[in-house]
Amino acid sequence: MEILVALIPMFAWGSIGLVSGKIGGSANQQTLGMTIGALFFSTIIFFIVQPVITIQMVVIGILSGLFWSVGQNQQFHGMKYLGVSVGLPVSTGMQLIVNTIAGAVFFHEWKGSRDFLLGFIALGLLVLGAYLTARQDDDSGVKTSNTMLDFNKGLRALIFSTIGYGAYTIIINAAGLDPMGIILPQSIGMLIGASFFAFKKVKLDRYVWRNMSCGLLWGLGNICMLLTMRQLGLAISFSLSQMGIIISTLGGIYILGETKSKKEMRYVVIGCLFVILGGILLGYMKA
Repeated sequence: MEILVALIPMFAWGSIGLVSGKIGGSANQQTLGMTIGALFFSTIIFFIVQPVITIQMVVIGILSGLFWSVGQNQQFHGMKYLGVSVGLPVSTGMQLIVNTIAGAVFFHEWKGSRDFLLGFIALGLLVLGAYLTARQDDDSGVKTSNTMLDFNKGLRALIFSTIGYGAYTIIINAAGLDPMGIILPQSIGMLIGASFFAFKKVKLDRYVWRNMSCGLLWGLGNICMLLTMRQLGLAISFSLSQMGIIISTLGGIYILGETKSKKEMRYVVIGCLFVILGGILLGYMKA
């Protein structure tokens, strides 16, 4: 049951890039709309569950939300420069390395040589899968619609995104607080951070309001990941959540029209298989 709940973020988060890409808007509009949706979601959860919120939860939650806003804003920028089917897998691979190593080394979630051996094999499969799904065929004569606008700017944005996302999950895991109590302060921090990026740049138009749907998807994935993080640990729960690159990559191709050459499609299929194998191995580790 824990594994099934841990897979919900895969579907929820894997769909965010597709929904936001279909809705449109700038990276700042997408981030602001998403945080408003996340605040709406967390407020509903708060009134349903009515958890106890402490000062520590407020501080950690807001700080985590601020780091998240950096991660999400820069990821949207990265996808603008690289395309969803390339930018998101690259972002995923970078986040997997940071969070898995943090969970295994700093939080001692892996015990003994068996866990480290299987864990790093699984991580290797996930990162390799992410690389293959993002790989482009430079020798192909096919003109694709997801030509990178600026690789250097896209990569730089994803590095900042990885730092923000990594801090967002590591801080919460280190604090060990009740997930139900922390999501409301966290969403407030997210909105503060998104408002900073949008200040004097974004007006509340239809793109902002429509991107609230992404916030609802994110909120669902976030609460499921926070719940399973306490049971499975950061390394496994986060890695399983990032299997959503299968959805985002294939969706970017078939829904957003980011065309691929035949050789690139083979890379995508093989990459998705590696991601699935890595996820299965992580589930086997926990079992």
